[in-house]
Amino acid sequence: MSSLVVVGFPTVQEAEDVRRELVAIQKEQLVALEDAVVVEREPEGRVHLRQALNLTAAGAVGGGFWGSLVGLLFLNPLLGAAVGAGIGAASGSLSDLGINDGFLREVGDTLAPGSAALCLLVREATPDRLVERLRAHAPHAKLLRTNLSHIDEERLRQLLEQASKQAEALRLS
Repeated sequence: MSSLVVVGFPTVQEAEDVRRELVAIQKEQLVALEDAVVVEREPEGRVHLRQALNLTAAGAVGGGFWGSLVGLLFLNPLLGAAVGAGIGAASGSLSDLGINDGFLREVGDTLAPGSAALCLLVREATPDRLVERLRAHAPHAKLLRTNLSHIDEERLRQLLEQASKQAEALRLS
């Protein structure tokens, strides 16, 4: 079962930096992410979702391929590609894989204007090593929501606090 973790940051840039770092860490198999979305609340109050995967574009590419293949069978590959890309883009934009967009918008509504949150759907992780690698971002990170058990949530909070103190000590020395 996947775990949902929402971590708040004072700026969008910090949330994006952590997401990029997580993608790199995923290659080392310290974490397996199903979804990673940065939720931004502009100073004016509008909420933006920065998805890790553009489903519309992915659908258009896949649809274009299958449309071309069908078009070749009926001797009109250009028409098949165009129709396939259109259908693929439409189905991709309607898909909601990973974290529910409604939930993400609710998170965005709770954020202070100008801040952001990183919403993660984690399949597997090594929390202590993961937090250790993300220590540079810890002074400003705040655990907002999770579906972890109370024990695991408390352990994650402690790891974040410990990393925050260590990062602050390194910054002062």
